[in-house]
Amino acid sequence: MIGSLLTLNSHGAVVTGFVEKGELRAFGDFPVLVLPHRLNAAGNNILCNDRGAVVHPGYDDKTLRLISDALGVEAVRGTLAGMRTIGSAGVATNKGVLVHPHASERELELVQNVLKVPARITTANYGTAQVGACLVANSKGAVVGMRTTPIELGRIEEGLGY
Repeated sequence: MIGSLLTLNSHGAVVTGFVEKGELRAFGDFPVLVLPHRLNAAGNNILCNDRGAVVHPGYDDKTLRLISDALGVEAVRGTLAGMRTIGSAGVATNKGVLVHPHASERELELVQNVLKVPARITTANYGTAQVGACLVANSKGAVVGMRTTPIELGRIEEGLGY
């Protein structure tokens, strides 16, 4: 559940408006934006790495700027497989991005151009298309759902450059 409510990179974090003060203290001095928007499931709505962010198309210009500033990267609106909850449809690191198997060529190009890493289509957790809901990853490794198949693990390793 926590992955749907926050997203972060090396520059900062964006968290849900439901965050509690004690939870914010856990971040210490790390910059955190409490998302001031009705679409505040940050992990579901923002796909980012240290080079860029692709966000839910429903964010207004002010929120887009706040997200960009908080993460220290360019943020643009986009979808994956027509899904507006782009963070649940993909997972990104500084080495690669994995996306929903129904992502269009246009969507793949946008994600690759903004995040500046290669994109690969895959599933995880025994065929689940919303890969962002099935794993968490950074440039050193990933934690995946226990039903993830060996073929999916291979795609994840290749797509994220492990």
